[in-house]
Amino acid sequence: MTIDIEILGELLVESAQSELIPRFNRCEGRIKRDGSLVTQADLAMQQRIMTQLKHLYPDIPLLGEEMPADLQAAVLSNENRGFWCLDPLDGTANYLAGMPCFAVSLAYLVNGEVQIGIIYDPLRDELFHAVKGSGAWLNQDRLTINCTLDQLHECVAMVDFKRLGPALASQLATAPPYRSQRSIGSVALDWCWLAAGRVQLYLHGGARIWDYAAGTLIFREAGGYFWLGETTAMAQSQANPELRQQMAVGAANQQLFEAWRAWLQGFS
Repeated sequence: MTIDIEILGELLVESAQSELIPRFNRCEGRIKRDGSLVTQADLAMQQRIMTQLKHLYPDIPLLGEEMPADLQAAVLSNENRGFWCLDPLDGTANYLAGMPCFAVSLAYLVNGEVQIGIIYDPLRDELFHAVKGSGAWLNQDRLTINCTLDQLHECVAMVDFKRLGPALASQLATAPPYRSQRSIGSVALDWCWLAAGRVQLYLHGGARIWDYAAGTLIFREAGGYFWLGETTAMAQSQANPELRQQMAVGAANQQLFEAWRAWLQGFS
């Protein structure tokens, strides 16, 4: 089966412009059972994209963040035939508050490997996309990380503190090894901004597959280095391995990645 990445990109752009932009900072949210937020925009986006993908590729099932857990498990029970992985609105808290950092993220996986990743930031009109083995792109420009830094203290890090252990979080807050730190509240855009060279280091305490699937492919195809892994507490909280939260460590080149992981291992 041939999947047309240009058509997928157009689908995400049209859906976000129709469903997300008109509701931005104009809708209400509610808290789900897992403590995260959901809005009518999340649900409308997921339904629109699911319907269009079903029309375009009727044999490929979809795993969406806003699907019931039993339907998610059903998709993952036969993951070897391939499935879509969709986060219809990554950065919902930002979206509700009127903060301009949110995106829609779509990946295609086969046998647990991401084959296609597409992330669209509708406010910046930035479409990040990658095909495994064929490179990464931002709109029409090839993404290639050309980071020549070799010391952690020279770097800007993207760090999400909320799922980090207290010892590590305290050390990062009081004596970080990097020059400066950011957190924008959207895992999908975290990976894209890494791929675009806007930051050099990454740390997230725990995200789910729809948050990182597309972004990790884009970052890897741009030349970045990363590691995903579970903590014991996270592994115990979810029966389906594919849905467990994953800790993420990333860097713009191999030397920085090895130094960053070595520093972090002191708090594992």
